Amino acid sequence: MSGSGESWLSGGLDDTAGAGSGLWVRGVDYVAGWRVARESADRLNRALLGAGFLSSEVRAVASTDEDGRGVVRVAGLPDAADRLAQLLEAFADGAGSAL
Repeated sequence: MSGSGESWLSGGLDDTAGAGSGLWVRGVDYVAGWRVARESADRLNRALLGAGFLSSEVRAVASTDEDGRGVVRVAGLPDAADRLAQLLEAFADGAGSAL
């Protein structure tokens, strides 16, 4: 990753944007980690669509970290991110739990 404007991508996920990011290590099964992340990203994308978000506004993207662990990132337009935050805040305020 490069550029000062992209630092938000690693917020809270420091191990996914280390110095070795983007380099593949021999013997690490990145595909297995990506598959797990893809399943989770697909589930989250279906939930986002069900909540009225367009995939062009906000979406979950599957990836892996440098150790091959699956990672799901949420990427979207600022307005959609704000709406998603409002939805999650309303859910939290209602003391709802899906776990």
